[in-house]
Formats: sequence, structure tokens, C-alpha cells
Amino acid sequence: MMTVAQELASQAAKLPPSDRLQIVETILATLDKPDPEIAAAWAAEAESRLAAYRRGELAAVDESEVFGDLDRQ
Repeated sequence: MMTVAQELASQAAKLPPSDRLQIVETILATLDKPDPEIAAAWAAEAESRLAAYRRGELAAVDESEVFGDLDRQ
């Protein structure tokens, strides 16, 4: 027996690409609800790191060094 999700996916697969994209965007929009506590924690961390950088406690890292590992994978 198919689950509701499987049935919906099966029906959606028969739609034109533009309709499928609209469904995907609608579903993603319902999932994109950031947790205010987590967002606040990340904002505080970013501010702390920027302040440490400005005080000379943190050095800047070149983009190629940060993303270099991703290019090698």
C-alpha cells in the first residue's frame, strides 16, 4: 500500500516541469522556518568573531584556503 507521500510524489511526477517546480517551491517554503533561538545564537557568534577579528585576535583566511578542500573532493 502506498503512503500518502508516495502517492503525491507519483502524481506530481506526471505534471509538467513548471508545475512540479511550483510544488517544490511551495513545500520548501513551508520548511524554511528558522528557529529564532538558533538564528540569535548564530548572530551573536558572528558578532563575536567580527569583534575578535577587529581586535586582532583572529586572522582572516583566504577564500581559496577555506574552499580549497571542497575543490579537491
